[in-house]
Amino acid sequence: MRKLLVTVLTLSLFITTSWAQEKVQVAPAGFDKPRPEIPHGKLDTVAYTAKQLGTIRKALVYTPPGYTKKKKYPVLYLLHGIGGDEFEWLRNGQPHIILDNLYAEGKLEPMIVVLPNGRAMKDDRPVGNIFDSLKVQAFAAFEKDLLENLIPFVEKSYAVDKDRKRRALAGLSMGGGQSLNFGLKNLDTFAWVGGFSSAPNTKTPAELFPHPAQDKGKLQLLWLSCGVEDNLLNITQRTHEYLEQHGVPHVYYLEPGGHDFNVWKNDLYMFSQLLFKPGKAAKNTK
Repeated sequence: MRKLLVTVLTLSLFITTSWAQEKVQVAPAGFDKPRPEIPHGKLDTVAYTAKQLGTIRKALVYTPPGYTKKKKYPVLYLLHGIGGDEFEWLRNGQPHIILDNLYAEGKLEPMIVVLPNGRAMKDDRPVGNIFDSLKVQAFAAFEKDLLENLIPFVEKSYAVDKDRKRRALAGLSMGGGQSLNFGLKNLDTFAWVGGFSSAPNTKTPAELFPHPAQDKGKLQLLWLSCGVEDNLLNITQRTHEYLEQHGVPHVYYLEPGGHDFNVWKNDLYMFSQLLFKPGKAAKNTK
């Protein structure tokens, strides 16, 4: 039976919302391959002051093709996993290529994408025992660094629309847990939240969203996704079940694969096309 389920999901995936199930296609072949003939966005390495740590931290910033300071852009903060840093998405996921290709096809709202180091400590390199308690605690400490240091730096340095409805937070594995933990706790800052294969750092559903009736209207999009062969699927599933029980609109996206970048690249491809398009997001969550 499991073999049959995996076979079916290899051919298609499902977006399950609180009230409906819709069959859609996975990303097409070549979605993550460079296309030299199209316009390309730009990647910058930036350095900002982390006041609480008394140090300088780095992040990558992707600006879309045709970026100009004459207009204001929404921002997606895209987080990595427990073994990565600000370069993990770039090395393994090629987000700039995926986004460039989507822009060329007219499928994206122009946005700035920030790739930070989600380990808020002085030595934030992913070296030694990455599961060391101090390093794990540094992922939780990133909430303050993100809100008080990185976001203000980005908004001062780039042409950014500062409205909460123009700010998104998403990530993979440990970064997926961070995105749900921080995003749903700070709905005055983020209106678009996505967890890709969220890890055990993810708070329990009742902690994540303790006031569903009061807060569900603040979200433009809440996205939960995971590979059907991922051993961490239960974390995403329990959150989905809680949200469904309390009538909170969300996308629950199951796809072929395990805990790896084949899944996360596909997540970025699908998730990014909904961002900062309230009408399209609503269609997928109601």
